[in-house]
Amino acid sequence: MKAAVLHGPRALRIEGVRPPDPGAGDVLVRVAAAGLCGTDYSIFSGDRPVSYPRVMGHEFVGLIEAVGAGVSTPRVGDRVAIEPNYSCGVCALCREGNRNLCLARTAIGIDVDGCFAELVRVPARCCWAAPAGVADEDLMVTEPLAVVVRAVARGQVRAGETAAVVGAGTLGLLAVQVLRARGARVLVVSRSERRFALARQLGAEATHAVPDAPLENVARDFAGREGVDCVVETAGTPEAVAHTLALVRPGGRIVLTGLPHEPTPVRFFSVVRREVTILGSMIYQDEFAEAMRLVAAGQVRTRPLITHRFALDEIERAFAAHREPASIKVALRP
Repeated sequence: MKAAVLHGPRALRIEGVRPPDPGAGDVLVRVAAAGLCGTDYSIFSGDRPVSYPRVMGHEFVGLIEAVGAGVSTPRVGDRVAIEPNYSCGVCALCREGNRNLCLARTAIGIDVDGCFAELVRVPARCCWAAPAGVADEDLMVTEPLAVVVRAVARGQVRAGETAAVVGAGTLGLLAVQVLRARGARVLVVSRSERRFALARQLGAEATHAVPDAPLENVARDFAGREGVDCVVETAGTPEAVAHTLALVRPGGRIVLTGLPHEPTPVRFFSVVRREVTILGSMIYQDEFAEAMRLVAAGQVRTRPLITHRFALDEIERAFAAHREPASIKVALRP
């Protein structure tokens, strides 16, 4: 089969490799559509070390090609979206229902070979049945959408509330739509106005570019009170965390989904004085079904986020496109 094999930082080659055999409890998936994200780029560039050689890629949809011993579902020919993180299932965190926090969690495309190939082996438990009538490209973004579905649920956003989304990348634009599906009014805050028109098309009622005006004033004007009820952060920078605290009202909630690696200064006096609830939200647990339901129902539109499409043979161009200012989501088709 054909695969994009990473042999070291930026040392990526299309090669013919032996197809993996599905072991007990595993399935072999023929990739129909795969998404390229920032994590893939960080691995490609060497910023996130992995064991080499490695086939990257973890956002994908495909058809079951073969099944291993003991697998009754899915079946050969079934179309599935893949949940690319799987836990050990036996540690204390897994047993108490926190499998997304498992310290022995395996990530497809990072710890084991992923979907930038014609075929990929995954555990059968990672497969979610794709809704009939929903195109592969629409379902390709199920993985990041599931991240957002969990974040919004942790924020306990209710109809009639106001919400702000910090960041207008893939996660931010998906968060706008999930919040709108819950009946919230949404403000989008970003460092650039580049994606504001699209954010409004997808349901944002207002947008604001930092630092055009004090965020506290923007939030008050939008909410008609001391700030917004809930802020969902998707940018993953220390500055974004500070922005959430400026936007939220006293007694409000903040949900952090980004993973800033730099020190993040927080004025905890403001957190305590205003009784602000700050929640972390790490990937997903059982949110894949809800994510696909939202897409199938038309409440979340993923196709407008796909700005570039490439064949697997063009993967070097795909990584270059990912860095372009106009890029949101890059799709690969083996």
